Amino acid sequence: MPKKQVSIWIALCILAVTTPVIADKSPVYVSIKNGYAIRGYDPVAYHLDRKPIRGKEDYTAEWNGATWRFSSEDNRDKFTQNPERWAPQYGGYCAWAVSNNYTASTDPDAWSIVDDHLYLNYSKSVRTSWSRDIPGNIRNGDANWPSVLSK
Repeated sequence: MPKKQVSIWIALCILAVTTPVIADKSPVYVSIKNGYAIRGYDPVAYHLDRKPIRGKEDYTAEWNGATWRFSSEDNRDKFTQNPERWAPQYGGYCAWAVSNNYTASTDPDAWSIVDDHLYLNYSKSVRTSWSRDIPGNIRNGDANWPSVLSK
């Protein structure tokens, strides 16, 4: 191989190794364990039943790059008609984390409904911290979203 080609090849290898990979996170947090948004829980149930209910394999929908599960056909249909109404804020990432300008996974049991919006948190103890200043945390989260996905 000519010396010039070797130099170019070496330079490209160095560039490939030293250049950071820029990969934005998905707009919806999807569980690595099962591949579903909200770990397979029904987002509509939080609003209507006021509790987390596991979705069923028979009732799914695709939205915003994620697969969502529902506990009933009716809940699935409500979601597909207006997903922004039912989906968790910040794509289901931890509301506390987003308010602090980073992302984290969530626990389906650590949730809150505020002004008819679903917010999820990493854990119940994190939800307690987030609850100490809900208006401020929502304001910060809204300001950080969705740019936090590229961090």
